[in-house]
Parts: sequence; structure tokens; C-alpha cells
Amino acid sequence: MQSVKLLLKTVLFTLLMPGTFAVLVPLYLAGVRTAGGGIRLGFAMCLFAIGIVFYLRSAWDFAAFGKGTPAPIDAPKRLVVRGFYRYTRNPMYVAVLTVITGWAALFQAPVLVAYAIVIFVFFYSFVRFYEEPRLAREFGEEYAEYTERVGRWLPRIGRGDIDRGSG
Repeated sequence: MQSVKLLLKTVLFTLLMPGTFAVLVPLYLAGVRTAGGGIRLGFAMCLFAIGIVFYLRSAWDFAAFGKGTPAPIDAPKRLVVRGFYRYTRNPMYVAVLTVITGWAALFQAPVLVAYAIVIFVFFYSFVRFYEEPRLAREFGEEYAEYTERVGRWLPRIGRGDIDRGSG
């Protein structure tokens, strides 16, 4: 029953937050622009697929392994260091930005590039000044070691992170 409850809370949060910021707002900002076709459409679809897979797998790991949800008020009880969290400490934020970038590419809309930058600044600030201090307090040395191995946004190639299979 607990797993079903976590899944439902995760779905609700996903529809409300990432659904709004990665789908509804970009579509609103795109306005009446015509979507591109051909290579632009293919590129956008690839970005959408990558973003969706990253987000869904990461949300699944939060619920299945971490026993929590992506919502800050119901965060995982265990430090999640598996799946995409082996390569980036923030795959859900990267996923949302990837989807927003897909919309910007599809509509060739500078307003969506600006929106992505604003969202990144918000994510960066939230992660740096709220999430990371909370995780450091909650998980201590385990989190400190994790931050040494895994980059905040992008994989740390060349430091052995992927080869070691950390996490």
C-alpha cells in the first residue's frame, strides 16, 4: 500500500510541477509560433524522449529506493545514488531543462531559451541554498562522499565515476 501511495503522490507532483514548468509554460510562451519539422522536429523529439526517460527513471528511484517523492515536502528517506543519480546529482532538474530545450528547438523561440535560463537559475539557487544543505545535514558523510564522486549537473568524466559504477 505504501508503494501505491508513493506512486500516486509522485504522479500528482509530476503533473503539477514538471508538467507545468516543462510543458504548459513553454507552450504558452511559444504562443502562435509554428513548430518546426524535419530535423528540428527530430531533434526536439530526441530531447523530449531523453528528458522524459531521465525524469521517470529518477522519480521511480526516489519512490522505489528512496521511499519518497520528488516533492521537497516528501523527500526520499534514503540517499538515492542509483540510476541516473550515479552520473548527476540532479537528473530530474536536468530532465526538465532538457524538455524545455526541446521546445526551444522545436519552435526556434528565443523566449524559450530565456525561460530555460531563468528556470536553470531557479534550480541552481534551490539546489545550492536549500537542497544541498538539507542533504548534508540529513545524510552527512554519505552525502559528502557522493558529492565528491558525482557532479551537480553533468557527469564527471575522467574521474572514474562511470567506470567505478559508483552508486
